[in-house]
Amino acid sequence: MTRTFLGTLNFLSLLYFSIVRDIRQSDGNALRGLFKEIMQTMIMVGVFYFMINIVGLRAAAVRGNFILYLMTGIFLFMTHIKAVGKISGSGSATNPMLKHAPVSTLLLILSAALSTLYIQILAMGLILLMAHVLIEPIAFYDFKGFMYCFFIAWASGAAIGLVFLALKPFAPTLMGLITMVYQRANMIFSGKMFLASTLPSFILPMFLWNPLFHAIDQARGFTFINYNPRVTNLAYPIIIAIVFLFIGMMLEHWARKYVSESWSRRQ
Repeated sequence: MTRTFLGTLNFLSLLYFSIVRDIRQSDGNALRGLFKEIMQTMIMVGVFYFMINIVGLRAAAVRGNFILYLMTGIFLFMTHIKAVGKISGSGSATNPMLKHAPVSTLLLILSAALSTLYIQILAMGLILLMAHVLIEPIAFYDFKGFMYCFFIAWASGAAIGLVFLALKPFAPTLMGLITMVYQRANMIFSGKMFLASTLPSFILPMFLWNPLFHAIDQARGFTFINYNPRVTNLAYPIIIAIVFLFIGMMLEHWARKYVSESWSRRQ
């Protein structure tokens, strides 16, 4: 019992330092790294604000705070794709960090997932605070429900990224391309620019495959009192996250047995 407890404490300590290392790896200065994340989200909010106004899609948005309407989609979108990208490039079986005895694949994957979650929550909180103070008061109909959808978007992105990570040693160039295509496709198929309930029935199937589409639409249902998401549900992204998590864990465990270090150098 004591050995298990000490082992758990040791793993949590390693996880903490691995998360700190992962956060600082993207930028040597922690505040500058956070500022970059905030600016990415703010630029995306600004770009989509002008695009929607120019195209004339603002009338199709839900009644309420228009900036909050944009941010609910962009927050979940950024969290999802960042989780996919970060985890798909983290704890590969050929990662040189695994040569250090205490480091394991699980440690690298968890640190990548949790560091992404930490940065995105911090950036989201600061952006909401600035919008509340500088633009207009921000009010959520059900903030707990919105955060529930936020965590689902993160978890589904982490699970999908884990599958990409497990397959990467076998085809690194191809999986890198598939990861990029998936992230770019979510610019459109995530549904962050429009409401799912307003889509025509013949277009809707093009979006329903995407777990992020369901998470964003349900998040807007929790954010706005006068919007009822009818065509999406939260069960789908949860099932996708669980299934992909188990597939990714099994593939990664199998790949770790047979992977060769030379595979990471294949082009």
